[in-house]
Amino acid sequence: MHSTCQIYPRSARARIADPVFRASRLRAAIALVLPLMLVGPPGLAAAQSAQPNAQPAAEATITTGAVAATDLDTIRVVGQRANRVSNGATNLDLSIRETPQSISVVTAEQMRQFGADSVNEALRLATGVRVDEWETNRTSYSARGFDILNTQIDGVGLPNGWGVTTGAVDAAGYEKVEVIRGANGLLTGVGNASGTINYVRKRPTNAREGRFGLSYGSWNTLRAEVDYSTPFTVDGTWAGRVVVAHEHGDSWLRANENSRDFFYGVVDGQVGERGTLTLGYSYQRAESDGIMWGALPFTNSDGTQREWPRDASTTQDWTYWDTTAHTAFAEYTHDVADDWQLKLSYNWRRNTGDERMFYAFDGQGTGLDPETGLGLSGYPWGGDDEATAQLGTATLNGTFRMFGREHEAMVGLARARSTTDSRERTADFSSPAWGPLPPFPYPTDAIPEPAWSEPSLYSELDQELTRAFAATRIALTDRFKAIVGANHARYRRSGHSYDLGFDQTTRHTSPYGGLTFDFTDRVLGYVSYSDIYQPQDQVDANDRYLDASQGVNYEAGIKADWLDGRLLTTVAVFKADQEGLATPTGQYNEFGMSIYAPVDVRSKGVELEAVGRLTDHLDIVAGYTALRLDGLNGRDTYPWVPRHAANLLLSGRLPAHEALSWGVGARWQGGIFNTEASGFRVRQDSYAVANAYIAWDFAPDATLRLNANNITDEKYINTLRYSGYYGAPANYTLSLDWRF
Repeated sequence: MHSTCQIYPRSARARIADPVFRASRLRAAIALVLPLMLVGPPGLAAAQSAQPNAQPAAEATITTGAVAATDLDTIRVVGQRANRVSNGATNLDLSIRETPQSISVVTAEQMRQFGADSVNEALRLATGVRVDEWETNRTSYSARGFDILNTQIDGVGLPNGWGVTTGAVDAAGYEKVEVIRGANGLLTGVGNASGTINYVRKRPTNAREGRFGLSYGSWNTLRAEVDYSTPFTVDGTWAGRVVVAHEHGDSWLRANENSRDFFYGVVDGQVGERGTLTLGYSYQRAESDGIMWGALPFTNSDGTQREWPRDASTTQDWTYWDTTAHTAFAEYTHDVADDWQLKLSYNWRRNTGDERMFYAFDGQGTGLDPETGLGLSGYPWGGDDEATAQLGTATLNGTFRMFGREHEAMVGLARARSTTDSRERTADFSSPAWGPLPPFPYPTDAIPEPAWSEPSLYSELDQELTRAFAATRIALTDRFKAIVGANHARYRRSGHSYDLGFDQTTRHTSPYGGLTFDFTDRVLGYVSYSDIYQPQDQVDANDRYLDASQGVNYEAGIKADWLDGRLLTTVAVFKADQEGLATPTGQYNEFGMSIYAPVDVRSKGVELEAVGRLTDHLDIVAGYTALRLDGLNGRDTYPWVPRHAANLLLSGRLPAHEALSWGVGARWQGGIFNTEASGFRVRQDSYAVANAYIAWDFAPDATLRLNANNITDEKYINTLRYSGYYGAPANYTLSLDWRF
């Protein structure tokens, strides 16, 4: 994930995306150790895996080629691969059903079925998540009305400054994407009432297997992908996996072209009798031409709303935004006792960006002339930026026996640091790219590229985060369990942006807790409490960072298994009170940065979700969210957030012809609005976007699939979060998958 610090025109108004002058900052988990976690020494009780179908180690039999791995003390990594389960939600080995929060999972199979090749497309398949692409190259994710500011990879918290993702992140390297909705205190101890996204990387498999995919679709979009895994040793204790993808194509937007190259490699294996080592590296190069910085104006000077062709864009042909991302990680796990495991991990990443951008904005703040289309002003900008982050964690988790019952505990330490340098290139002030623009929509070659200065440093940011955290699940009875924990962190940021220097250090301790009760073997009720604490990058009228927003979040729900455990349903109600949440005032300081004010915001709502298999030939994911937000503007607080949203995925095979499979998916949202620089409202009525696919296994190891997106050709503005443009019209992709 990469957030790039950019400049907006000093005369821009509320329609413009919030200026992201500050570079990425660490928003990882924060926490404190409870003595209760350490009750009872490790190894007093034998622990069985929390995964529902996991076998005890003594009974597990896993075959790799002709070798049977029955001794997991000797070939432990083979068993780990077979029973691998993510514990990103709490760092305890809990199933989704046992976790006292709402969790949705998007699997690699679902991504492949519905043609979700990027993270943005994958998250659109998840219940309760909104994907706001407010520019062609910047996206925000939100849940329950607020930006998702916390990101994890394999359960390890990573910074995601401002919750903004730059460019389209390829999804080929992930086995699944988890979305844990609600406040982050139960998970990481820092964040608002939105949630956390946990990306689960692909790992080697026990048997040799591979897949080759080739697809071609609308706007000349071509994609090729290879995913290959193989053991290196006869007994399967060492194995590796490689994923390579390339994609390029045009867009429904004028002059917009995109290409993406992705590589991911991972090796894991056994070290001694009790250790496992994993090493991985990934690379992505994304190039986008004809980009939009900001997006479309929608209001006239008489207050009426404009409608444009669906391919409308404010770009010019010479604009581009290129990003390069390198990530590497090392992970070592060691069984310190039969039921206690130590995990050490190190994550490193380096992101760079190179941009030439053109911004068209309502220079007078009056809206466009309804007759001539005049009223926009231009602002060219160039930039180079680099961000490096390092994160080391150590966790110890296992089980212990107390008062005749078995309990689980986890304790950990983490240390993170990131640095960001941002440079700008000034455009020649004699260029026609500055000042009044031709009537909109103008041609994409209307304005020649200006001459650019050499890059000059305008922003530096250094961030450090040190944290301690712990959690335990106590079995009060066979049916009644409590999860308690706490987080403590020391966070420091220093640097400068233009003439503004800063050096701040904060400390905070966040408790959290949850209760679960098994009413029956298939029905579980839960309640959870999270402390809300979110350091903020926004500044007030005196150019001072706002204090961290604070508050509390409550959630209660019922999770139930149906149809012999094939279907899981969740009903959850939630409420959050957040104090001092940064909210734009519509005013700007001398550097063109938006001025924010602390505002108390209250949210509450209900979520429903059903996930699983209805029959042997029919799978379902269905979700619904109803939300209420109250703040400075009453119920109009954050009006770009839909108060009602629903999603549906149905997929299956024809019982009489199992070589044929099919799927339909849809997302619906209620109406939204926002206010442009002119002071007039832009509205988007409620709408639904439906997708479908049909696939044919024409050979045992080969599948031909046709995906159709927006099959009703719905025309809609994709977001009004900051600015917006029209979503993609009906489009199609034909793909071939060959498994080997």
